Amino acid sequence: MRKLLFLASTVVLVDTSFYAAITPLLPDLTEQYDLSKAGAGVLAAAYPVGTFVGGLPGGVLAARVGVKPTVLLGLALMVLSSIAVAFAGSVAVLDVARFVQGVGGAASWAGAMAWVAGAAPREKRGQMIGSAMAAAIAGALLGPVIGVAADLAGFALVFCTIAAIGVGLMVWTLRTPAAAPIGDGSLSGLGAALGNGRVRTGLLVVTIPGLLFGTVSVLGPLRLNELGATTAAIGAVWLVAAALEAIVSPLAGRFSDRRGPLAPLLGGLVGGAITFALLPWPQTALLLALLIVVGSPMIGLLWAPAMAMLSDGADAVGLEQGLAFGLMNLTWASGQTLGDVGGSRLGEAAGDEVAYLVLSAICLAAFALLRARATRRHPAHLPTA
Repeated sequence: MRKLLFLASTVVLVDTSFYAAITPLLPDLTEQYDLSKAGAGVLAAAYPVGTFVGGLPGGVLAARVGVKPTVLLGLALMVLSSIAVAFAGSVAVLDVARFVQGVGGAASWAGAMAWVAGAAPREKRGQMIGSAMAAAIAGALLGPVIGVAADLAGFALVFCTIAAIGVGLMVWTLRTPAAAPIGDGSLSGLGAALGNGRVRTGLLVVTIPGLLFGTVSVLGPLRLNELGATTAAIGAVWLVAAALEAIVSPLAGRFSDRRGPLAPLLGGLVGGAITFALLPWPQTALLLALLIVVGSPMIGLLWAPAMAMLSDGADAVGLEQGLAFGLMNLTWASGQTLGDVGGSRLGEAAGDEVAYLVLSAICLAAFALLRARATRRHPAHLPTA
C-alpha cells in the first residue's frame, strides 16, 4: 500500500506543480501578451476547463478499462502539453497547452485517486486520501518555484525537464500492478449514485475550494504585483501557503476517519468565509501575502473529508471508484473554472472586493446548509444516505 500511495502521490504532485507554475508568471504573461484581467482568467482557467471536459470520460475509462491505463494516458498528455508550453510563442498556444494538460490531469487524478481509494482499508481511507492530497498540495507548493525557475532559466529548459519526469512516471506506472475494476462503471450506476447523500455532499463541498482558490489564484497575484511584489515574492507566497495546506490535509483526513467529516468541513467553510471577507482590504503586499498564507490551509481543510465522503458514498451504492473520482474532477473543475473566469471578470467589472465578498457569502451559505442537514438527520455527523 505504501508503494502505491507513493506512486499516486507523485503523479498528482507532478501534475499539480505543472498546473500551479502559472501563478507567479501570470503578471508577466499578462504584460507580455497585453491581457486584461479577464484574459488572464482565461489563461488560468484553460486547465480546469480541460479537466471539466475530461472529467467524466476519465472516470469512465478508469472504471471500465482500469486505473493503470488511465494514469498512463494522463501522463502522456502532460508530457505533450509540457513540451508545448516549453516552446509556446503565443498566448493561444499556452491556452491550448493548458487545456490539454487539464484533460490529462482529469485522467491522472481519476486513475491515481481511485487506485488509492480502492486499495485502502475503509477505516483509513480519509487518511490515505489526505496523504495523496498533501502530495498534490505539495505540487501546488512546488509549482510557483517552477514558475520562478522558468522565469529565470527559460521555459524550454524547465518544461522539457517536466516532460522528462512525466516519461519516468509512465515507466514506473507500467511496472506497478493494479487490480481490475470491480464496481459499477455504467452511466446508469452514476445516476443512482447521485441519489446518495454522501456523494452529493462530497461533490458540493469539493466545488467550493475550487471556486475559492480559482479566484484568488488570478486576482491575488495581480493585486500583489500592483502593490509592488516581484515574481519571486509572489511565488514565495504560494509556496508557504501550500506548505501549510499540505500539513493540514492529512490531519483533516485522519480526523475525519476517527470523528466524522462534519467538524473539518464546517471549519474550512468558516475559514473561507473569514479569509475572503478580509482579502479586499490590505493595502500593502505584506499584509495581503500574510492573509493568503493564513487563509489557504483553512480552506484546505475541505479537501480530504469531502473526497473520503464521496468515496464512501460510492462504496455504499457499488459505484466504481474511478467513476466517483471522475465526478469529483467534474465538480472541482466547475468551481475552479468559475473562479478563474467568473471571479476575474467580476473583479474587473465591479472590483476585487465584490468578487471576494460574494465568495465569502457562498461559504456562509454552504456552512448553514451543511449544519442544517447534519442537525436534521444526524446531530454529530453529515448525512449517510
